[in-house]
Amino acid sequence: MSVKAPAEKNFRRAKVRPVKKRNGRTWISWRVLRVAVPAVLAVYATYRAFDLVANAATLQVHRIAVRGNVRLSSGELRALMDDLRGTSILRVDLARYRSRLMESPWVADVALRRVLPSTIEVFVSERRPIGLCRLGNQLYLLDRTATIIDEYGPQYAEFDLPIIDGVVRAPSSGQPVIDDRRTTLAARVIDALAPHKALATRVSQIDVTDANNAVLLLEGDTALLHLGHERFAERLQSYAELAPTLRERIPEMDYVDLRFDDRLYVRPVGATKVHALPATAAPAGRSGVAAPAAAAASGPARKSAVKDRGARRGAPKARAPKSSRHR
Repeated sequence: MSVKAPAEKNFRRAKVRPVKKRNGRTWISWRVLRVAVPAVLAVYATYRAFDLVANAATLQVHRIAVRGNVRLSSGELRALMDDLRGTSILRVDLARYRSRLMESPWVADVALRRVLPSTIEVFVSERRPIGLCRLGNQLYLLDRTATIIDEYGPQYAEFDLPIIDGVVRAPSSGQPVIDDRRTTLAARVIDALAPHKALATRVSQIDVTDANNAVLLLEGDTALLHLGHERFAERLQSYAELAPTLRERIPEMDYVDLRFDDRLYVRPVGATKVHALPATAAPAGRSGVAAPAAAAASGPARKSAVKDRGARRGAPKARAPKSSRHR
């Protein structure tokens, strides 16, 4: 038996609608878009502004100013950078142009900088030759960093440099190389004599085959002067003062060893006996050399120093650029 309960008139069932779940991905996407779109527009606007400024005619390179060059002409240096003109000064790759300029054998270092609105400044430091080294039958300009600058020729006739022998070292394989240590010794000799113009201008050749003994040859003198590795100016000055007295006793000297404090060791031309003479004008101090035997040796230094010696005897000048230096 079914019972039907009467409906309660005062009670109403609430109409409940199901809650829709919010899509989290959609919410995140809109949030990202609200941030990303303005950022992209800002970046694009910045890029366009920079592009307009960079390509402005007033910021294009119109002038290349070269400073510090002596041997190289400004025109030669500008020619290496000619394609730089008309480009944006803000976009110029200075490192690339610096590398291009460093390829010149005369350039020791170079720096570039922008000067707004349209100038590139180039500061050049050139190599300075200290002497001429032999490679085969040719002479080449050599700087103090053991770098070959260029082959010596008529275009360098204004240079009056000594020949530096013994700096070329033949490797076990490949091309000959310039020895740094021997080049440094030659540079030290030249630097030490530079304040003494009367002595410096007389130096015709410097042999540094022995990295501990610089051997010099003077203009108008056939004697090889062994100066060791220090006090070059003092020892050379001592020889200059004693030379007239030495020639009275030994008219033709093969070599003079000046590395010792109280004595000079002199060997006459064509003789085997070495004469020990008082070095009354020699400066005091210790040379650190044990014996004079090395001066009379017939090793590589000796052979290099006396190269074509007979042709030089009596020659009044042997310095470059005179023809007597090309031997």
